[in-house]
Amino acid sequence: MSDEMVRITQLRAEGFHCSQILLILGLERQGKRNPDLVRAMTGLANGLGDCGKICGVLTGAVCLLGLYAGRGERDEQEDHRLSIMVQNLVDWFEEKYTQSYGGTDCQTILADDPWNKMLRCPAMVIETYARTMELLADNGFTAAEGR
Repeated sequence: MSDEMVRITQLRAEGFHCSQILLILGLERQGKRNPDLVRAMTGLANGLGDCGKICGVLTGAVCLLGLYAGRGERDEQEDHRLSIMVQNLVDWFEEKYTQSYGGTDCQTILADDPWNKMLRCPAMVIETYARTMELLADNGFTAAEGR
């Protein structure tokens, strides 16, 4: 079992949502903690605040890209590659999970089966985290470097 898989399992057992887990992993890779950011990620959980809409794995991963390439200070500029990475991630996610589960909304992915949350979500977090890290690396970002 990979270190990420172990950490994801730990975070899920602690009650963190998919969107939160992705940001926690990214922050930890940068040697950071940010409880306020992790708390804010709750708004993306379970399909935009328990609405069953777009999956928190995707929205969390997009936020993770933003953590590396977005703008956070007045004197910073958003990296020009951010929108390209986001589009690439969205295209990959939609293709992969629409094919597997019929769509990218939590409600569709889970199909009203509580077991699906335990079976599908962890694998989706692992695969999407790996794809996000790959996109960052392909665009010159190192996992340990943040803004």
